[in-house]
Amino acid sequence: MKLEDIYRKDLSLLIALQVLVEERSVTLAAKRLHLSQSATSRILSRLRELLHDPLFSRVGQQLLPTEFALQCYEQLQQPTAQLLKILTPNGFDPKSCHRQFTIAATDFAMQAVLPFVIPKIYSQAPKIRLNVVPVQHQDLQSQLGVQGVDMAICRAISQTHLLKHQYLGEVGVSCLLSANHPLADTPLTVADYLHYPHATIAVSDGVKALLDAAIGSYPPRVELLRTSHLDSALSLQQQHPLIITLPAGMAKLAAQRHRLRVKPLPFKLPRVDYKLFWHSRCDADPAQIWLRQEIVLAASPFIDQALDQTSEPTSIVAG
Repeated sequence: MKLEDIYRKDLSLLIALQVLVEERSVTLAAKRLHLSQSATSRILSRLRELLHDPLFSRVGQQLLPTEFALQCYEQLQQPTAQLLKILTPNGFDPKSCHRQFTIAATDFAMQAVLPFVIPKIYSQAPKIRLNVVPVQHQDLQSQLGVQGVDMAICRAISQTHLLKHQYLGEVGVSCLLSANHPLADTPLTVADYLHYPHATIAVSDGVKALLDAAIGSYPPRVELLRTSHLDSALSLQQQHPLIITLPAGMAKLAAQRHRLRVKPLPFKLPRVDYKLFWHSRCDADPAQIWLRQEIVLAASPFIDQALDQTSEPTSIVAG
């Protein structure tokens, strides 16, 4: 097809296709396009005629895109992102931005990173709206693509090679003890770690599996509690000599607030690298670029500081 042939096509239909794939609903797509539901239905009919494909089938209340529709959606990401860049006036002003952004995050990021990031973002962009949702590790490509989430703070577990990313830092894992714990004033050994009862906190993105694998050749530890909420574990410290295993950044915060003791994990884990992920559809959007930069600036130092520990853990040697 020649360039002048493309000129004769209604390319706005392709934008409508992207919105329909993301919303999976004629009603929701109509709202985004500022059209009536009947007009959006007519657009879908024209798209089917233009592309010679049914594009969607109805499953319950949702439209299920065909494989061809998904392929079209992926291929349209880069050119439409470039069009947004061309058509968006230069100079993004965060103070006048009224948009909503959706951020997917792990339990760790929700509790120990975003509380420091969000106030800095709102200090510059007081009119934006943030929606924080749990990250879907095994479906991250879809979550950031067709589900419309803008960015995710997590470690790479499933395939992420098609996603854009920015490195944030390495997340450490520490142990938290009460000041009255028998080991409060002594170094924590592997034998000590296995002997005392445990709670495991907010290690929800595959780190728990790394932890279990590292001590897999030893007798199982007694894990009294596994939860994403630290307060639940702290309430048990009055009754049990508990060792709480949790991300290092959370441990430092809790130790400062509750006068607890932080101990390095007494064995090494594989690196736990955190990144900020986003889809190519968001790559060139000035507002998205600004928000990503602010998250990286605010989060990276905190995640890196989470590794600041008083002594170096040793590797486990099974005996």
